Amino acid sequence: MSERELADTFTPNPVSSSEVAFEGMVWDVRREAVDLGRAGTVTREFLDHPGAVGVLALDDAGRVALVHQYRHPVGMTLWELPAGLLDVEGEPPLLAAQRELAEEADLQAGRWDVLIDWLLSPGGTSEAFRCYLARDLSPVPEHARHQRHGEELDMPTVWFDLDEVHAAVLANRLSSPTLVVGVLAAHAGRVNGWSTLQPADTPWPEHPRLRPKS
Repeated sequence: MSERELADTFTPNPVSSSEVAFEGMVWDVRREAVDLGRAGTVTREFLDHPGAVGVLALDDAGRVALVHQYRHPVGMTLWELPAGLLDVEGEPPLLAAQRELAEEADLQAGRWDVLIDWLLSPGGTSEAFRCYLARDLSPVPEHARHQRHGEELDMPTVWFDLDEVHAAVLANRLSSPTLVVGVLAAHAGRVNGWSTLQPADTPWPEHPRLRPKS
């Protein structure tokens, strides 16, 4: 591929050693020695993350379902899209997204598409994120609803017009990266007649754990 072609490439460099430098409750810090060719072998530490998925749930009136959740590392309560870790062994990303939408917003959807994928902070973490667009929404039956706890206890779900959320993002009033990227992608996608969407089962090789085995 030419350096002028505007697309990221998969070019993993040889790793001579890999160890867990810190084992955390949810994710670990990994230390690896990597061969950079002319630059020699260097040691890098990064957050070894399972990845995550989020859902932009859009109703027939053009409203987005947002949750209001406290995030202790930044000491803020943020407006966010329903989202969660890929921390269930063997669970496909789409099923994880469907589970998170039901657990966090008491919603289910009849139509799912991939809205956009991104890497959260590739210089310091392996975290890959996939955001889905969910439409044809309906409530989860009362008897089947998830019992929330911890930070999610009493977490409200509020509906906002997509244009209003988009304006708030551009006015720098919203900080959640999942919301910011998802809303920008959805607003642009709608303007383009949703031609930017991909099938819900689109392969996700950007996620380090979901790449084809060589």
